[in-house]
Amino acid sequence: MERIAEEEVVIVGAGIAGLATAVALKRVGIRALVLERSDCLRATGAALTLFPNAWRALDALGVSHKLTPLYAVREKSYVTNVTTGAIQEVSLSRNNRGGPITVHRKALLESLAEELPSNSIRFSSKLISFEVEAQAQEGLYIIRLEDGTVITAKVLIGCDGVHSLVARKLGLAEPVNSGRSAVRGLAVFQEGHGLGDEVQQFLDVGIRAGMVPLNDKEIYWFLTFKSTLQGEGMARDPEQIQRQVIENFAKNFPPTYAEVVRHCDLSTLTWAPLLMRLPWHLIFGNVSKGTMTVAGDAMHPMTPDLGQGGCSALEDAVVLGRHIGNSFIDNGRLVPGAVAGAIEGYVKERRWRTTGLITGSYISGWAQLGGDGWLMKLFRDVIFYRFIFKRLVGGADYDCGKLPLLNEQNKPQ
Repeated sequence: MERIAEEEVVIVGAGIAGLATAVALKRVGIRALVLERSDCLRATGAALTLFPNAWRALDALGVSHKLTPLYAVREKSYVTNVTTGAIQEVSLSRNNRGGPITVHRKALLESLAEELPSNSIRFSSKLISFEVEAQAQEGLYIIRLEDGTVITAKVLIGCDGVHSLVARKLGLAEPVNSGRSAVRGLAVFQEGHGLGDEVQQFLDVGIRAGMVPLNDKEIYWFLTFKSTLQGEGMARDPEQIQRQVIENFAKNFPPTYAEVVRHCDLSTLTWAPLLMRLPWHLIFGNVSKGTMTVAGDAMHPMTPDLGQGGCSALEDAVVLGRHIGNSFIDNGRLVPGAVAGAIEGYVKERRWRTTGLITGSYISGWAQLGGDGWLMKLFRDVIFYRFIFKRLVGGADYDCGKLPLLNEQNKPQ
């Protein structure tokens, strides 16, 4: 069989998890090739909120200093029930450690990509199949791309998103529809929006929306809703999506919210059902096999209600980089048997952590969109926001650890 390229490590997907994992491996002396099906870095989602756990991971990756000067910390959010007019002030910080920071997704991806050698990302590279070479003395993956290229690798890491081909190969059950959908976009006010820097959320029956100023001219906004309302019939054309949000989903919200949606840069507007991996599928499923594993949404897709999707992907990268890095440093090279053991350690460390985040995110979304009956309102306004939500947000007060340090003796030749 002709082999066009031979690699030590191949990562499928140049999203947050894929790029962060490549950076983590680079910092412990391991080069990885990242395969990306698109022809450039994908910035779907416009922006994302990074909690302290994500910033600790970015510190370990040596990237946080590029982003922190550009954005403001968010200490609290104001949640308005548009039916009753009640406003809840919700703290986003815990134990005086500071609140989250919302950043442009593109800025995060570019900050990570800049840390990698120029030939580390192979764009327009769609994975179509892979298998283990039977005759190889050590595990070797034969990876086939849509353009006919064949690549071999000792280690294969799937960071290929919710519909991961690598996760499917491992036998992980497919993600399920959470029963909700989300619309996201970035509003641009050329003359300035004049809305200050407060995070605002709005609740209606079966609908939750919010807006987060990124700077004086840009506001990230989102809307999640029960798919049983109109989700399946939501138009896919950006202008139609924008119109439906303003005229139907947000008709009971304050005029300010509709004005933000009207100023949306339509190239950033997305609609998608919210998928999640059932917790027991992650607990009992195969997350690794030999030197193959998954990270990010390929491992633990979750609803966005705790803002932990991207954050947990960054955690994955550091933890996986630490385990593989320690194996590499101990052996002076990538020994498949030792790397398989390192990946098992990564899975053990991440399985229960991410299961908790999936569960907490779903509970948070259910509580906030659970209806407007008096019992549900009592639970949401008196119990959930005052007690439970604080504990769920506490999951962001997490330290994924550091990466091992290389010395001159164990740096790759």
